[in-house]
Amino acid sequence: MARRQIYKTKVDGKRVPSVTTILGKMKDPGGLMYWANQMGLDGLTLQEARNQVANPGTMAHDLVEAHINGWDEPEFPGVKKESVGLAKQALRNFIKWQKMSRMAFRYTEVSLVSDKHRFGGRLDAIGQEPEGDLCIVDFKTGGLYAEHLFQVAAYHIMWNENYPDDLLTGGAHLLSFKRETADFAHHYFGNFDYEMETFIQMRHLYDRIKNAEKRVK
Repeated sequence: MARRQIYKTKVDGKRVPSVTTILGKMKDPGGLMYWANQMGLDGLTLQEARNQVANPGTMAHDLVEAHINGWDEPEFPGVKKESVGLAKQALRNFIKWQKMSRMAFRYTEVSLVSDKHRFGGRLDAIGQEPEGDLCIVDFKTGGLYAEHLFQVAAYHIMWNENYPDDLLTGGAHLLSFKRETADFAHHYFGNFDYEMETFIQMRHLYDRIKNAEKRVK
């Protein structure tokens, strides 16, 4: 199991929460608890259940990243043939989209920290549109949810803070692969000023929640 990445500020070296950790505090845990309970009734450990759900998406992400960087295609020993086939179909769908959009990729797996707002995160990719604008490219498995807009808004904040001379002017492209059919969907959001403002409020609320949790420990 991969270790969770730790983010620290440059200004004082202190650890800060990740984007996903902050968003996780804003979720209703009821659905997740029901799912975990059901997996237990089915005889699966929590890690086995997570692997069962995540494998197709994780493999598709690995295949796409390898394609973008020109790496050898990764192998997936011990994984069901049907799951690997799904991931490879997702890769073929991505390649078709890339050819149609003429999207170039500048960076992948970019880890950043906002010293100003004290949070960190890792971007899937920074792309460059045909007109030259830099943009966020984020890969999703399954449907699209409001939290994904807050996520890319947070990435936007971090990138522009760290690279003020190379701003993101191309918005965000969210690419989703359906888990069951490998159908590919592209979602473009040109402006998310409201979501950036909302995420900063979430960041402040996260600290308030953590302080309340300390009081009841």
